[in-house]
Amino acid sequence: MEEIDIATIKKKSLTGILALTSRTLLLQIIAFASTFLLTIFLSPATFGIYYVVSAIISFLSYFSDVGLAAALIQKKETLTKEDLATTFTIQQLLVIPISVVVFFAAPQIAKFYGLDAAGILLLRALVISFFFSSLKTIPSILLERELKFNKLVIPQIAETLGFYIVAVVLAWKGFGIASFTYAVLVRAVVGLVLMYSISPWKIQFGIARPIAKRLLKFGVPFQLNSFLSLLKDDLMTVFLGKILTFTEVGYIGWAKKWAEVPLRLIMDSVIRVTFPAFSRLQQSREHLGNAIGKILFGLATTMFPISVGLLFFIGPAVSLIPKYSKWEPALFSFSLFVIASILAGLSTPLTNALNAVGKIKTTLTLMVFWTVGTWALTLTLIHFFGFNGVALSLVILTSTLGVVVRLTKKIADFSILSQIKWPLVGALVQAAWYAMTVQAPYTWLRLVIVGVVGCMLYTAIIWLSEKQKILGVIRIAKEK
Repeated sequence: MEEIDIATIKKKSLTGILALTSRTLLLQIIAFASTFLLTIFLSPATFGIYYVVSAIISFLSYFSDVGLAAALIQKKETLTKEDLATTFTIQQLLVIPISVVVFFAAPQIAKFYGLDAAGILLLRALVISFFFSSLKTIPSILLERELKFNKLVIPQIAETLGFYIVAVVLAWKGFGIASFTYAVLVRAVVGLVLMYSISPWKIQFGIARPIAKRLLKFGVPFQLNSFLSLLKDDLMTVFLGKILTFTEVGYIGWAKKWAEVPLRLIMDSVIRVTFPAFSRLQQSREHLGNAIGKILFGLATTMFPISVGLLFFIGPAVSLIPKYSKWEPALFSFSLFVIASILAGLSTPLTNALNAVGKIKTTLTLMVFWTVGTWALTLTLIHFFGFNGVALSLVILTSTLGVVVRLTKKIADFSILSQIKWPLVGALVQAAWYAMTVQAPYTWLRLVIVGVVGCMLYTAIIWLSEKQKILGVIRIAKEK
């Protein structure tokens, strides 16, 4: 019976990853193309305002859940109606007061950052979106528990399409920051309606104290972990909006957005699947180790070549695209963020595995270290290197990947070097080719030819060295 369960989990996990990745690949391309258009139509300062205001809402969202959603996903036993009602009720008791307070305090928050009336409306639109998002939690959990990611991705596709279509059209028409305001509201409504259509759940209220106590035992440490992540990332962005100019924050946001293309294209889909999948495998150290190994191989194989391409082609692209030279000051930060995203892409599934088996205190300790390090390094390096200090501090902190690997080895048997060795070799060969051939004067034709040849070199190396692993993944995907 155990082998059947393991086989089912493997099958559903792989198909879930493929569903999320393949079905969102085109969507992500649309998202990045839309972002590209937005960065043409909008000024760095406007982009910086959206980046800061979004971070404010992200900050609030960490107080809206206290880890109950993760506790339900991680729970070994079957979920009950009382589990769902308790989680939903506690969440709304947190979300509604926060939403009301921030909605009416928007003018004061805007005044602190020097935002105009358009900034106030954007903040209020994000608050409404924040409330609507909380209503989707239970339907989303039900799909994740059953590893039905092919359905879960549908609302995400509709949300993203709605957001970027509205944002780009309005930015093109000269709406400025209001482009984001209308786009946020469209995304919120579309996502909520579709989620309940795909995963119907009758809203129920009630708190069962024994259930609440059990869920909070896992949820609170998990959310404390997330809260530290908030302090490390989103609150830092909020703080940067006060000590740097919005133009400089816009540079940081632009550089981070494009540098994290591999994470958004590949890792997000993988991570969404691995937490529930790892939770189902937590009683088998061997199977968990095998799963971690396959995830690391998949991430390295796909992320490394994309990252190398970004490092060598973003500079020429900025120089060739009309009206895009305004982002040239952000190129150094961009390169640093790319390096950091590679390290983070390998580290995140490992911390995910630690959380999935209940090692919340371990990841909490790591997050404390990263949070303190982020603030100390960022504030110090900004003093010496300006806004580039933000990216530099992230590179230093993500270099602690080795520590995460050692901690994860205590709960599962895997070898990170054996999984990333050939993808790394292929990426280095690809990088060497680009270093020799990507040179000024730039032309689009030459860049395309050089880029395609580099991808072919990488693909050939991976296929010749890891053919059996790749065929094994294909075989699992084809199994009925």
